[in-house]
Amino acid sequence: MRLTVYGIPNCDTVKKALVWLKQNNLEFDFHDYKKEGISKAKLKEWCSMVNWENVFNMRSSTWRSLAKEGASLPGSATQALALMQANNSVIKRPIIEVNGEIILGFDEKEYFQKLINHS
Repeated sequence: MRLTVYGIPNCDTVKKALVWLKQNNLEFDFHDYKKEGISKAKLKEWCSMVNWENVFNMRSSTWRSLAKEGASLPGSATQALALMQANNSVIKRPIIEVNGEIILGFDEKEYFQKLINHS
């Protein structure tokens, strides 16, 4: 089982997830949004697996800044995809791809269930 972790390395939640993965001897590739960006196709793929509202991080400091500047909450997947591609810090972090599905955020119980019990 090979994992791909998408995120930003200085994000505290991503750091926790990476530590957990290493402590549990799980191999993974890391995709850094800041250095590598994110494709519209990848965002569409994720949004086809889970609702775009779960991929779009409304609690991020980037989103709060954009909202203060007058940005309105996306009303559709198309609007959300454009915002996430232009401002990748509003994408939920981390997103882990494994076995054709994704895991959003960091939750030890979910990680254990989906990554340890099914490896």
